[in-house]
Amino acid sequence: MPERTPGSPADTERGHPFQNPDLPAEQRIDNLLGLMTVEEKIACYGTNPSIPRLGVRASGHVEGLHGLAVGGPGEWGKEHPIPTTTFPQAIGLAQTWDPELVRQVAEIESCEARYLFHSPKYQRAGLVVRAPNADLGRDPRWGRTEECYGEDPFLNGTMAVAFVRGLQGDHPTYWRAAALLKHFLANSNEDERETSSSDFDERLWREYYSVPFRMAIQQGGSRAFMAAYNAHNGIPCATHPMLRNITVEEWGQDGIICTDGGAFRLLVTAHRAYPDLAEAAAACLRAGITQFLDKFQEGLTEALERGLLSEVDLDRGLRGNFRVMLRLGLLDPPQKVPYAQVDPAAPDPWDLPAHRQCVRTVTQQSIVLLKNGEGLLPLDRDGLESVAVIGPLADRVLVDWYSGTLPYSVSPLEGIRAAIRAETKLYSACNNDVSDAIRVARQAQVAIVCVGNHPTGDGPWAQVTRPSYGKEAVDRQTLELEDERWVRKVHAANPATVLVLISSFPYAINWSQAHVPAIVHLTHNSQELGNALADVLFGDVNPAGRLVQTWPQSEQQLQLMLDYDLRHGRTHLYFEGAPLYEFGYGLSYTEFQYSELSTDGASMPPDGTIRVSVAVTNTGDRAGDEVVQMYARYIRSEVPRPLKQLVGFRRVRIKPAQTILVELPLGARQLAYWNEETGRFVVEPGEVEIVIGSSSSCIKSSVFVRIET
Repeated sequence: MPERTPGSPADTERGHPFQNPDLPAEQRIDNLLGLMTVEEKIACYGTNPSIPRLGVRASGHVEGLHGLAVGGPGEWGKEHPIPTTTFPQAIGLAQTWDPELVRQVAEIESCEARYLFHSPKYQRAGLVVRAPNADLGRDPRWGRTEECYGEDPFLNGTMAVAFVRGLQGDHPTYWRAAALLKHFLANSNEDERETSSSDFDERLWREYYSVPFRMAIQQGGSRAFMAAYNAHNGIPCATHPMLRNITVEEWGQDGIICTDGGAFRLLVTAHRAYPDLAEAAAACLRAGITQFLDKFQEGLTEALERGLLSEVDLDRGLRGNFRVMLRLGLLDPPQKVPYAQVDPAAPDPWDLPAHRQCVRTVTQQSIVLLKNGEGLLPLDRDGLESVAVIGPLADRVLVDWYSGTLPYSVSPLEGIRAAIRAETKLYSACNNDVSDAIRVARQAQVAIVCVGNHPTGDGPWAQVTRPSYGKEAVDRQTLELEDERWVRKVHAANPATVLVLISSFPYAINWSQAHVPAIVHLTHNSQELGNALADVLFGDVNPAGRLVQTWPQSEQQLQLMLDYDLRHGRTHLYFEGAPLYEFGYGLSYTEFQYSELSTDGASMPPDGTIRVSVAVTNTGDRAGDEVVQMYARYIRSEVPRPLKQLVGFRRVRIKPAQTILVELPLGARQLAYWNEETGRFVVEPGEVEIVIGSSSSCIKSSVFVRIET
């Protein structure tokens, strides 16, 4: 019999052990690696580890921060964009303070990814979803603030866990999609990101910056993440020992670890950390990188030729890539994978009423009522004779760089038009002519002015048209709202003015807070933006969104952009000044009273848990949601501690005159600090104050517990 090489066509005809779903995963990967040529192994360090010769159709990456992106401004759909269900920006999702709702968003996204991947009509996109963004929004000037879940590690981590679980599903064997977290680690400046270093001590690394990633990996089950452009303490993140030493060896991450787009070459050209691409490639693989979002083949090939890497090194990284493909069922017979079954006669999922209703619900719940003086809101639909809808964002739904193509969109003007009575007069001025805005404002009983930022900066890559705009590659230069001039003039023409701030990040709207009677905030991108806004303005929905960042009065309250030491006064954890709006802030059309705060124990051991309960009563005449927030602080500690830290929260719906008992668990380990001398988390004995409130500043009640030795 003639000698044959592994992986020859004869092998493919008979089938291989790697195609047998009954064999252990590592045995299947052993077989696959043994069949591959060195050239194929190198190719599989790209973002799509398909092996055509062996019949392996693997999956590449797709974007999906707030809906699957197969189109949009980033042209993720290339020349053939496909509409997909599109939700509010990620920071808007977080403003719901509802992890279950965030899980549902990710589930819809992953269902659409599977549909596009398997449907004979499309055969498009991919199942490795670059989401969620687990970075922390430590500074509101950060240009990519809209991609994250805010400034708090516990809230951010909780939302990241929910999103991962929604994407991956709960099947015991297979994932619907793979959640690829980004960007590891401390990646919250855009200016100079290709050369900058995020510098801070190991306590902040363990207690703050890494927390959402650790939670998403250990609690959510994510097995993929992206290394950041920046360095940490002088070492580029793409080659930092933390990739392997901590995420793999401590946290159990055993899948994909990829570079950011173009980051491989930046190791040589920008960071100047390595003399050439071969040295950089070897450093990446030694650190734990398994995929490159870059032109990498030349450098990786040269690293092998020069003996900087061996084929054994290649195999080690590829194992992680193929573990993810196995969990996606892409090496198994399609009939065994429940998520691979697609009905070719089924309607496109983004046309399903349930998907559209979910977008509307999420958008409603994300809206934050910032001010409601004089009881202007909700508007009286029956008594409203005329209304003016004004401003540059009044008749638009803008989308960001990581958005897909919307299947449809409802602007504020369209949503309000659909919500009012037929006999109510509707005036509009949706251009940039302030004189038109003043004219229609004077004609109307109420003026609604819609302003904010442009989520792509209204310009080409790395350029924005206004100082307050930010996006990828551009940080904001000011927190001032340039279009507050609209608000001033409209308010002068009609004191019954509602400011609708549609923005990706905080603004220092001090004048508006002092003078405008009603202000609501929501983020861009939702296909149901106008309908959800109208639902809130007219009281069909009682707003209960809460802010997930501290909104400063001005940038003068902030530290230098590249100062990553939070203890200098960043975020609600360490900021001692007076913000415009505090973390967790948001109003309602009803009032809530807190009482009977108690715990089921006065103390707990270092590995113990207590249950905190509080009674919340709706004392108003409208049903509404309250977001009960629990914070904790040590009375005395042997190390510097946050002023208070979020340790629990729950969004609850309460009818008028109804009282609900809200119970929140608190584990002693949530209060641990990182001991740099021993290299472990330590639960410090002592007295801890537990405070319950409706924001980080609006505290309703407190109770003390003791952590025992």
